[in-house]
Amino acid sequence: MEQIKRTIDAGNLDDMQRLLGTFDENLNIVTRELGVQASVDGVLLKLSGDEENVTLAARVLEGILKLIRAGETVDKSRIVYCIELAREGNLEGIEQVMSGVVAITSRGKQIKCKTVGQKKYVDAIKKNTVVFGVGPAGTGKTYLAVCLAVSAYKGKQVEKIILTRPAVEAGEKLGFLPGDLQTKVDPYLRPLYDALQEMFGMETYLKLMEKGSIEIAPLAYMRGRTLSNAFIILDEAQNTTCEQMKMFLTRMGDGSKMVITGDVTQIDLPEGKKSGLKQAVSILKNIEGIETVTLTAKDVVRHPLVMQIVRAYEKESQRHESAGGRK
Repeated sequence: MEQIKRTIDAGNLDDMQRLLGTFDENLNIVTRELGVQASVDGVLLKLSGDEENVTLAARVLEGILKLIRAGETVDKSRIVYCIELAREGNLEGIEQVMSGVVAITSRGKQIKCKTVGQKKYVDAIKKNTVVFGVGPAGTGKTYLAVCLAVSAYKGKQVEKIILTRPAVEAGEKLGFLPGDLQTKVDPYLRPLYDALQEMFGMETYLKLMEKGSIEIAPLAYMRGRTLSNAFIILDEAQNTTCEQMKMFLTRMGDGSKMVITGDVTQIDLPEGKKSGLKQAVSILKNIEGIETVTLTAKDVVRHPLVMQIVRAYEKESQRHESAGGRK
C-alpha cells in the first residue's frame, strides 16, 4: 500500500499538549492502534504510514481536536471510542454527541452524553413514554435516566421522581440483617441515592425526600399503586420476574414517564425464573410510545478496562452459543 504523509495543525501549544496527552499517552494510543508513525514540530503533528491508516489516524486526531476546542475532557476511553467510530466511518457521531446538555449538577457541572449510544438513549427517553435501556455495566443507563428525571422535575414536567429496584437478595442473604425491608435493601439502592445527591445537592435532596417528592423504594412497594405525574425509573430490571415487570408497567398513571434499565447478562434470578426484562423487550417492541435502546461495550464510560472486560465476556457468551452451550 502507498506510503503517505499528513500534517495536522493543532493551532496552539495548549491544544497540542491536550491532544498529545500526558507523556504523549493520547498520541501513543492512536499510533499503536492504527499503525502509523508520528512526530511533533511545534503546533504541527506529522503522520506517516500506509494511506488508509494515516487517513484514519488523521480523522481521529481531528475529531479529538474538536472535542478539545469544545472544552470536552479527553481521556483514554474517549480516544479509543473515537478510533472505533472512525473505523465504522461514523466519526461525525462524536459531534452529535457533544451537542446538547442533558442536565446540570448542583455544582454547575454540565452532564453531556459521551457516546452515540448514550445520545440515542437520551433522545429516546425525551421522545417516548416508556423506554427500556439495555446494556452492560458502565454505560450510564441509570445515571442518565436520573439526570433526565431531575431535569423533568426542575422543569415542572413531573411532580415526583420514583426510583425502584427489585430486592432479589432481600430473603436469604439479607434476612439476618437488622431493620425492616427498606433498611435491608438500602445498599442496593445506593447508586440511585448518589446520583440524586449529585444532581440536587445534599440539602435539597433531603428536603425533597422528606416531603415525598423523591421516593426510593424496593419494587415490592409499587404493588397496588397508580403512579401519576411522575418520572419512574426501574433499575436492575433484569432481576424482575415476568409477573413483577407486568405489575410495574401497569402502575403508570397520567403524566408519567418510565425508564427501565438492566443488563440481561447479569441475571440473578433463581434457576427456572424467566427475566421480566427479556420478556417485556420482546413483547412490547411494536407498541408506539415504547422504545428499547441497546447499549454495548462501545458505550462503556468507566475505566477503559471495563470496556475490554465486557467485550471478553461477550465473546465468551457468543462462543458458548455457537457451540450449542446456551444456558
